[in-house]
Amino acid sequence: MNDNFVIQTKTLIDELKAVCASYGLGNDGNEFKIISQVFLYKFLNDKFAYEVKKLKPELTTSNNWEADIAKMKESEYQLLKFQLGESTAFLKPHQLIGYLFNRQEEPDFAKRVDDTLIDIAVSNNDLFAVKTEDGQKIQLFERLTEYVSSKRDAFAKALFNKLTLFNFENIMGEGFDFFSTIFEYLIKDYNSDAGGKYAEYYTPHAVSKIIANILVPEPTSNVTIYDPSAGSGTLLMNLAHAIGPDKCTVYSQDISQKSSNLLRLNLVLNNLVHSIENVIQGNTMTDPYHKQDNKLRHFDYIVSNPPFKLNFEDDVDTLNKKENKARFFAGIPNVPKKKKESMAIYTLFLQHIIYSLKEGVGKAAIVVPTGFITAQSGIEKKIRQKIVDSKMLAGVVSMPSNIFATTGTNVSIVFLDAANKENVVLLDASNLGTIVKEGKNQKTVLTEEEEIKIINTFTKKEAKEDLSVVVSYDEIKAKNYSFSAGQYFEVKIEYIDISAEEFTAKMNNFEAELKSLFIDSKSLEEDIIENLKGLKYE
Repeated sequence: MNDNFVIQTKTLIDELKAVCASYGLGNDGNEFKIISQVFLYKFLNDKFAYEVKKLKPELTTSNNWEADIAKMKESEYQLLKFQLGESTAFLKPHQLIGYLFNRQEEPDFAKRVDDTLIDIAVSNNDLFAVKTEDGQKIQLFERLTEYVSSKRDAFAKALFNKLTLFNFENIMGEGFDFFSTIFEYLIKDYNSDAGGKYAEYYTPHAVSKIIANILVPEPTSNVTIYDPSAGSGTLLMNLAHAIGPDKCTVYSQDISQKSSNLLRLNLVLNNLVHSIENVIQGNTMTDPYHKQDNKLRHFDYIVSNPPFKLNFEDDVDTLNKKENKARFFAGIPNVPKKKKESMAIYTLFLQHIIYSLKEGVGKAAIVVPTGFITAQSGIEKKIRQKIVDSKMLAGVVSMPSNIFATTGTNVSIVFLDAANKENVVLLDASNLGTIVKEGKNQKTVLTEEEEIKIINTFTKKEAKEDLSVVVSYDEIKAKNYSFSAGQYFEVKIEYIDISAEEFTAKMNNFEAELKSLFIDSKSLEEDIIENLKGLKYE
């Protein structure tokens, strides 16, 4: 990874945030929309430039390539649209950053910028729009300068002055590691959804890496990958990277429009534009969108870090409908009377994922609260029984506490594999990692060596002392369907070879110590009795 490019890109993000702060939008709810969309516009502009210059190498030496392509005949320019391919947004000469930058002193510059963004969104809607569950399209851009109450032209100028300081063309060849780092930095201040239903936008790197490497231990191609609670798509991006962006198609759904927009940006950065049409904003539990032959679609790979507890009280009647009985085979969690937000919604996602796996070949990884793996009754127990009785469990990894800085809940990763009919790996990684401070919270961080240790132990199905066990389905049934590695660790008894004389000496020593303890106890008892006799009661 080119560290200089990372620094430059992060600097651009910081500069855009500084502009927003200067115009009264710092930590404002609309700051996220402006930063993410301006960043995306900049990236699409430079990607267009990068691809056009590959088609017309003479433009690389031009002093003003934007002016040169503006002189092209309309028919020749339209030909570029077909030559570029569908991963690149098609921009017209007057929509390029350089063109707008040179007109910032003209009247109504802010309106020109907003009109341009809307035009780009409309003309590229088919490829870049996110759909809602009822078929509506959420286009690429909004009228961004209208979020500023005054001095809109000055605000637009300030943004464009930052956009010309850095060129993404130089980093188009960088890979997943680069863009995942940039994406994480871009959204770090917006990684929550106060008051919303799905609150986690970014799954920790260690969790994502472990999941991707365990699910894809060897090359595969032409597969579908799915996340029913996608957030910003961290798990999907890691999985797609492990498979290869050109070898998989991404499907997702999430109730949050904000997270769906983040996912779209993530797909653009990671050469997965062809999957944007499969990004759906909507409620997966009540209105699952992805279907095939009028039935819910089944996927090769599913990953999910679903919300653990949320109030879905308003959806209970819908969830209990007859058509959902097969999907929610273990039942609908109760709505707690006093704390409705504690409804165990993750159990619904688990059931939905099991139902959505391709029969016989599907694989999945789901982040769950660790309490799930040992619950003795209820929906949790029924789900574990279904997984074991159907012989579709690959294993479980119990993670260290505070692997998520934003929650103190201990988590485990349940790995499903419809093809795994024999031994299962149960791994307890709770003692690994180092605790570090992250803001006001503590977070446990795994070293790269620890991540590799977990991945290799799991994929090789190795039993390691105090770390992992390899058990059969029958053994799991005998332990009341427990998925906790600790319940299968053998009790170790150490045997030491000693002579008869040594044994007698040790026994005599134990006997002497025991006599001494009895004497001390007798003396203490006599002192207590004497003290009690001396007490006078009135």
